[in-house]
Amino acid sequence: MTKISIIGAGSAFTREIAMDILLIEGLEGGTIALVDIDERRLELARRLVLQIVEQTGKTWEVIASTDRREVIGGSLFVINQIEVGGLETVRYEYEIPLKYGVKQCIGDTLGPGGLFKTLRTLPSWMEIVRDIEALCPDCIILNYTNPMSAVTLMTSRITDIPVVGLCHSIQNTSAQLAEYAGVPYEEMSWKAGGINHMSWFVELSHAGRDLYPVLLEKMKTPELLRQDPVRFDAMKYLGAFVSESSGHFSEYIPYYRKRQSLIDQHCNSGYNGATGFYADNWPIWRRENDEQIVSQLEGTVPLELKSSNEYAAIIIEAVLKNEPKVIYGNVPNRGLIENLQADGVVEVACLVDGKGVQPCRFGRLPEHLAALCRSNMAFFDLAVEAVRRSDREMARHALMLDPLTAAVCSLEEIGSMFVELYEAEQGFVPVLK
Repeated sequence: MTKISIIGAGSAFTREIAMDILLIEGLEGGTIALVDIDERRLELARRLVLQIVEQTGKTWEVIASTDRREVIGGSLFVINQIEVGGLETVRYEYEIPLKYGVKQCIGDTLGPGGLFKTLRTLPSWMEIVRDIEALCPDCIILNYTNPMSAVTLMTSRITDIPVVGLCHSIQNTSAQLAEYAGVPYEEMSWKAGGINHMSWFVELSHAGRDLYPVLLEKMKTPELLRQDPVRFDAMKYLGAFVSESSGHFSEYIPYYRKRQSLIDQHCNSGYNGATGFYADNWPIWRRENDEQIVSQLEGTVPLELKSSNEYAAIIIEAVLKNEPKVIYGNVPNRGLIENLQADGVVEVACLVDGKGVQPCRFGRLPEHLAALCRSNMAFFDLAVEAVRRSDREMARHALMLDPLTAAVCSLEEIGSMFVELYEAEQGFVPVLK
């Protein structure tokens, strides 16, 4: 009997992931185990998944507990989507860096916000992994929790259980590129690789025609440029389109947010680079998601059964049915991308079948693109090892390597910022020596 556990089931992802799983053709029953430490949100998730089961007419059992050890045993897949202290810390992680001139748009993967999210997330995740090893050692871990690269990297270093980090940036961006170029998505050919949120579409064509000259011409249209301003500008100078949204990507490199005039020139509202966008909206999004679930449970808002573009259910179906599929996953590098750190985590195409997730060799990235990825990978490596070794200096050095922070601040200022953040988040981050 198939058993799938979702840890952090109060997350907004649960609706889409559970629906995708329950819409797998021929997979009529099994057990979905839901885990969350928030009893209210766990109960909402349980009722929601039960409603999806009922609407599909399938026979899945849904169990739920705030104690993961009660329910995850025997799982074939464990989906991680935990959030550790996010509501309580989101203002600190935006406002303290802002005092030093670091103007984050999202700030939950890289940068000061990403570092401290790493510090507060990884200790809890390490404990969860130990329980997975004890209770369902034959599973595959599917990680959705950000910082994606850091969580997946930590997992690969503390357990032999296979792990793949999953994101929707590749799916979304490839569809956007087809729309921007004006070609049918199913007819577009492309090859991408790099790291999460910084994978590069190094090949992009339609019917044998290179689409980059087309995009370079189309971006001269102000209306199109405004839709994706940072990514189009980066494509113009770097030669490839990147996988993450303009606002988020603007934080990963040192060129777009180091002074207000550049933000004004290249960024605009929302996900296109608004300063403080995530800090200002994350609590609202979370509340609105809960309210929508309540409305769906009460029947005032319809719960429409449709599959998303997330990869989790695609992996589950391919493994259980031994039907080969290709997804893009974040996996240990081990030579997949030759000019990125061998012991880091990279995002590449992966073949999935009854044998599990099998990453495909990418080769070499253009060196300038690899160099941009390497700076981010060094940040993740230091942050992960800071938690593993309980080393405060390693964590501070990670912040010093962050591209945006380093573009704005001196080493002394970065040191002071780190101390302020560390002191503000006592009780949320581990005590580092």
